[in-house]
Amino acid sequence: MHLTGLELRRVRMPLVAPFRTSFGTEECREILLVRAVSDDTEGWAECVALGDPKYSSEYVDGAQDVLTRFLIPALAEHRNLDATTVGRVLDRFAGHRMAKAALETAVLDAELRLRDQSLSSALGAERESVACGVSVGIMDSVAELLDSVADHLEAGYLRIKLKIQPGWDVEPVRAVRERFGDALLLQVDANTAYHRSDVRHLAELDRYGLLLIEQPLAEEDLLGHAHLVRTLTTPICLDESITSARSAADAIALKACDVINIKPGRVGGYLEARRVHDVCVAHGIPVWCGGMLETGIGRAANVALAALPGFVLPGDTSASNRYYRNDITAPFVLQDGHLKVPTGPGIGVEPLKDALADVTTATFWNPL
Repeated sequence: MHLTGLELRRVRMPLVAPFRTSFGTEECREILLVRAVSDDTEGWAECVALGDPKYSSEYVDGAQDVLTRFLIPALAEHRNLDATTVGRVLDRFAGHRMAKAALETAVLDAELRLRDQSLSSALGAERESVACGVSVGIMDSVAELLDSVADHLEAGYLRIKLKIQPGWDVEPVRAVRERFGDALLLQVDANTAYHRSDVRHLAELDRYGLLLIEQPLAEEDLLGHAHLVRTLTTPICLDESITSARSAADAIALKACDVINIKPGRVGGYLEARRVHDVCVAHGIPVWCGGMLETGIGRAANVALAALPGFVLPGDTSASNRYYRNDITAPFVLQDGHLKVPTGPGIGVEPLKDALADVTTATFWNPL
């Protein structure tokens, strides 16, 4: 496939409500979209980097910079490109997995559209719909939290994930369990907010029958997580620690996790995400698909990935209206706790022209 150029597009989308985690509060998403243009088609992708380097070392302005100065020019050296070639070309640059993922995915979308093949089919998906959970941020009060959980359950979500941090953990979990009962699929996410010295406190969560505790310790602390796996009865899930299939294999070998959350942007793209999935399946480790407050462009690709057989737990693949009043694609709508997997060519969705124009703040064309 001969690419003629790549467009970087900045969009700004307010959230329906502030979303608070242990590393900060998001009220509006500054998003970088990538459009790959060839002689015959185009492909879209979303860079999931946030506005500042708190969740990850990557951030939107940095992603735009490395794409413009290094990654896109590297592709100009190659006359014909597919997603696999893009991955090999970009491999010589250290890090910047979210930026690489966006570039690779845009090319993959264009490539699959030319072949009239869906992303879900190309990845090896086996489901027509995926079970959906929802992530509930840190609230100002337990009463506010309970109201929010009730609203999400009424909307049909099959699993609730509570964001936690020191000072906001045991009490909200206890309150949710008491209000909604033991049958509720419930898990928590710490986003690296705890330390090894907190093991006794984290063990208090064992009494509440959680599906898992996600990333309690720093991303580099595999030995600390291995200690938690041996000490707690609640399964330990790794998120930020998993940046590739190799890191997943290492974590499994060290017995540092019971479950893995796969975020395609964090591991460098959907082709690597499939490799992470395959490693986990081979070792009997269940996986689920995480989210980064994506628009419909990123959400479509995530839903396709989550339809692979190893994704046995509900993911953070929530409906569009969980975060945005108006999405930039046709909205993803929850149906009996599930989202349908797009079956059209590529990621299966396209931006709505007027909706995209309304939120676009800048565009940058990079000819090849």
